[in-house]
Amino acid sequence: MSPYEEIILDHWKNPRNKGRLPHPDLVGVEVNPLCGDAVRLELSVADGKVKEVRFDGQGCAISQAAASLLTELIQGRSLEELRKMSEKELLSALGEVIETRKNCALLPLRALRRALAPKA
Repeated sequence: MSPYEEIILDHWKNPRNKGRLPHPDLVGVEVNPLCGDAVRLELSVADGKVKEVRFDGQGCAISQAAASLLTELIQGRSLEELRKMSEKELLSALGEVIETRKNCALLPLRALRRALAPKA
């Protein structure tokens, strides 16, 4: 089994930070209408940093595992850092992701960007 498969399976079978926050400060939802994958990311913020983060959603193992992994990557980081977070950072943490599955892997990052977007 490749390291990529091990990371995905571990986070899919044992998701970290899955659930909902009682009163999130920021919420981002992203859905892929082509496959039905959905990720909801909720953040509690204090002093410009992520104090708590949870995700909820449904979909393939890659999208849900990526959401779990993303929650670990962003915990304690500043919102400014997160606004600069690249796709490469998440994809590197996941290991090798084949081109046809990158859309699944990046769904949680798009939810994060939606949560961080200025509100109109």
